[in-house]
Amino acid sequence: MIPNQNHLLIERFYLEMWNRFDKTVIPDILTEDLRFRGSLGQSKNGHAEFGEYVDFIQRAFPDFTNEIDDIISEGDKAFARLTYRGTHRGEIFGIAPTGRFVQYAGAAVFTFRGDRIAEVWVLGDIYGLIGQLKAT
Repeated sequence: MIPNQNHLLIERFYLEMWNRFDKTVIPDILTEDLRFRGSLGQSKNGHAEFGEYVDFIQRAFPDFTNEIDDIISEGDKAFARLTYRGTHRGEIFGIAPTGRFVQYAGAAVFTFRGDRIAEVWVLGDIYGLIGQLKAT
């Protein structure tokens, strides 16, 4: 199956922007009035706030990566099933850096407007992540 435009935008969102922390692609793939709810429960609006969230994740997990497991797209909506990975190098959830490598599952729902992503709602396995960070 040939990926559609929305599928390609999701790939850019994860493989170019998140996996490389390349914020220069933000204006190319996200609407200026983006509404974003991240897997860690934070909500952000617009490019600047979203860029701050990217920086927050990078401080906590400098080697953070996203693996796209599935994408289902229809009309102006799409769903992605994901696997997140990274090494805990910065404080998150009040937990000091542990140096632990973590892996947890996530899912995202995307809404598109024209040729850009207008809304992203992400749900991550926060309890699984915290459990790995607090493991003894």
